[in-house]
Amino acid sequence: MYPSQSDSMGHMTVQYYVAAFDQAMWHLVAELGYDPEWRQSQSRGWADVNYNINFKNELKVGDLYLVKSVVKKIGNKSLTTFHEMQTVKGEVVADIEMISTYFNLTSRKAELIPEQIRFKCLESLSSRGSQ
Repeated sequence: MYPSQSDSMGHMTVQYYVAAFDQAMWHLVAELGYDPEWRQSQSRGWADVNYNINFKNELKVGDLYLVKSVVKKIGNKSLTTFHEMQTVKGEVVADIEMISTYFNLTSRKAELIPEQIRFKCLESLSSRGSQ
């Protein structure tokens, strides 16, 4: 974590936790088959509609971290994901459950999640023994 990402106490500011989780979400949906080219060619995207964040420990200036992400649930038009921020030593710093809606960037309305993404989500869930 960089000094510019810290508050007056030298801890990571909340906005940067959210930014890290947002970036992790984009990496996760890219693994599921959604990428920037899709956004351009299909004019479809994701809108986060709910966050539930748990702050467990503080990141301090100079700390290295990573975010591990998984699909928790897939609906017809929404995706529930879980992201866990950890130090490189494995200490959990924060986690978030996010609900994101797949939507049309032109009409700004939710749409059904495409089958190829749904398939990869279900594949991911079954490999972890989830439903």
